[in-house]
Amino acid sequence: MLPLRSVISTQSDEFRINRENYLIRIRDLHARRAAANEGGSEKARQLHRSRGQMLPRERIFALTDPGSPFLEFGHLAGEGMYEGTPPGATMVTGVGLVHGRACMIIANDPTVKGGTMFGMTTRKHVRAQLFAWQHRLPCITMVQSGGAFLPDLANIFPDEGQGGSIMYNQVKMSAAGIPQIAIVHGPSTAGGAYIPALCDEVVIIRNQGAMFLGSPQLVFSATGEVIDIEPLGGAEMHSRVSGVSDHIAENDSHALAITRNIVANLGELPELRWKLAAPEEPLYSPEEIYGVVSSDPRFPTDNREVLMRLVDGSRFQEFKELYGDTLICGFARIKGYEIGILANTGVLFGESAVKGVHFIELCCKRDIPLLFMADVAGFMVGKAVEQTGIAKHGAKMITAMCSADVPKYTLITGGSYGAGYLAMCGRAMKPNALIMWPTARAAIMGPDQAANTLAMVREDILQREGRTWTDAERDAYKEPVRKSFEEFANAYNFARHEWCDMVIDPVETRDTLAMLLDLAGRTPAKETRFGVFRM
Repeated sequence: MLPLRSVISTQSDEFRINRENYLIRIRDLHARRAAANEGGSEKARQLHRSRGQMLPRERIFALTDPGSPFLEFGHLAGEGMYEGTPPGATMVTGVGLVHGRACMIIANDPTVKGGTMFGMTTRKHVRAQLFAWQHRLPCITMVQSGGAFLPDLANIFPDEGQGGSIMYNQVKMSAAGIPQIAIVHGPSTAGGAYIPALCDEVVIIRNQGAMFLGSPQLVFSATGEVIDIEPLGGAEMHSRVSGVSDHIAENDSHALAITRNIVANLGELPELRWKLAAPEEPLYSPEEIYGVVSSDPRFPTDNREVLMRLVDGSRFQEFKELYGDTLICGFARIKGYEIGILANTGVLFGESAVKGVHFIELCCKRDIPLLFMADVAGFMVGKAVEQTGIAKHGAKMITAMCSADVPKYTLITGGSYGAGYLAMCGRAMKPNALIMWPTARAAIMGPDQAANTLAMVREDILQREGRTWTDAERDAYKEPVRKSFEEFANAYNFARHEWCDMVIDPVETRDTLAMLLDLAGRTPAKETRFGVFRM
């Protein structure tokens, strides 16, 4: 494979302007992450520490191996959605190594609203479980929660994907031989008690951890019985009397050491099913992506220039280079892992879609993971393309992408709109992970298209009523529409709603994808069975 050659001048004004604009976005990303990492207020954190307890991220650090990476999911979930609550939705979730074994760690943050569960907390918990299930990762749940936030009950209790799904997933994963381990760090009520009770093994901390279906206050309200926390649901009672817990610890550190010992005895580590090549750095620094990505969303980014800053040795074996050229397809390696890449370089035509189908089929036959690098306005529209059957060609691409039973990853680098978002493996198409850069945007259409479309609808109504409007009135109507679509499409709006797994700095892309590929490569290969292709 020959390396790609860059035609961009890193000394040009355009590169400098792009870079300066991107660095502003990177500073914003890290500020948002810092707010999430901090957790609750200084007062709440100090109160937590005064009780001799570690902060949740300290617990994760102590549990995982020295130097272990931590691939965090839902870092910015719930950002700005709940008054007085930092990003993260009162929970930390991510994958780290424990005795060399990748584990999904799900940790309540009691410094934020007492670890209370909001609707986004349950969505984040469920998403972490589904990723763990897909990759057969043991789940270690650090339980210390004040229970459900009752005003948000509609988003916590009744539906699939909420609190009940957490329990369902635990049961089904345990049945599939995926270990479920809980550490009860503090009082955990109702659903918070069922989560450890449904685990394979439970560690509880003396004079600190407690679990009960009804708190002492609820027990008194319901029965008139007066009882303290310890005899109702403390560590001694559950370890000696009820048998709900399996191990008793003296403090956080002891509980984490016991948990590490549990993980050490989970059996043989799964082996990688792919042959890993020696990793190579790209010929061009990934930091140059800041200057490559256009600072003006109206102007497309050259995705070949992005590719050569992401893949090993900047080498890319392109497939059907001269056909359907608005979709780049080809093979490369990222930190030694082979991957098939589909990257947009313009609107999707029928030829682009058919090319994508052919390439996806090749990757499925060869058990090669797929990376969809999305930066697309959608599929082409108009009489000419409709008559050539663009709908059926687009449907073929969607069929191939949905059917593909190899690991799939979506990286949205720019705008990803309409059916183009779906065809490039949008969230509904269940990629193993959906990642966004700070420049990413996704919606049913772009802000300008939405504003123009709704203005035309409004104009038709006015004409039917025998009225007209001025250019100024038209512009005033379009501006809030444009702003609304811009706010919706923003990467951080997707992150706060759990519509993506993470927003990352472009320079983190190689490490992130390599970790994801390693996790997927330790699961059994699957045979792909394609749906019907409309010919």
